[in-house]
Amino acid sequence: MIIEASLIGLLCYLGALSSPWLLGLTGGWYLISRPLVSGMLVGLILGDVKTGIMIGVAVQAVYIAMVTPGGSMPADLNFVAYPAIALGILSGKGPEVAVALAATIGIAGTILFNAMMVLNSYWNHRADVALEKGDERGIYFNSAIGPQAMNFVLRFVPTFIAVYFGAQYISGFMDSLPKIVLSTMNVLGGILPAVGIAILLKQIIKNYTMLIYFLVGFICIVFLKLNMVALVIVGSLLALIHYNYKPEAPQVAAARRVDDDEDEF
Repeated sequence: MIIEASLIGLLCYLGALSSPWLLGLTGGWYLISRPLVSGMLVGLILGDVKTGIMIGVAVQAVYIAMVTPGGSMPADLNFVAYPAIALGILSGKGPEVAVALAATIGIAGTILFNAMMVLNSYWNHRADVALEKGDERGIYFNSAIGPQAMNFVLRFVPTFIAVYFGAQYISGFMDSLPKIVLSTMNVLGGILPAVGIAILLKQIIKNYTMLIYFLVGFICIVFLKLNMVALVIVGSLLALIHYNYKPEAPQVAAARRVDDDEDEF
């Protein structure tokens, strides 16, 4: 597991919020740190792509509405995307248990994220001293090399340890848990994706009457057994009806009548 743990640890570093190597946030934080993408990558490394994608989809639903305003990190998505999904695959207990593990590890990861932010103040102080002395090499080292080395250590090392040693013990540990604990983790793992979707709906829906479209999609998938292609066609039809035939607001209608009267005059 040395090679596998090293690759997953390297991806964890490359996808970190402050890692600049993959076009900055574009290829790192906003691409390979998305659980939907990292699930496939981790599954490919561990030799179980199907399980990796299934776990990635379930975990992505939990964090689909997560934002990090001003550096505020409610959960460290980077640790969710790599060590958590890797341990979920290695546990062999299914996506629900993996989601519960990911939620726990994601919250714990915020401790390391905040520790990195605090430790970086050391490099900032050294960079200020180098600036006062006119030391260009010192400014570069304390602004780029030092913080990135610390970021690498705080991302790669915990991920490597979790995957390398977790591969030996996670399956036996999960089997040793009482059934009630596993049942609780399954229930929580099934609820958390619904919570993530609910948070997303609360953010994007301005009028609660539009929830009817979400319910129509739910009925099409669960009861009518439509596939995603058919659901897209139904959704496109509903969008066309909504935007082309919705009633106008009274103010808009009055303004349009005034414009028509002016044109006739």
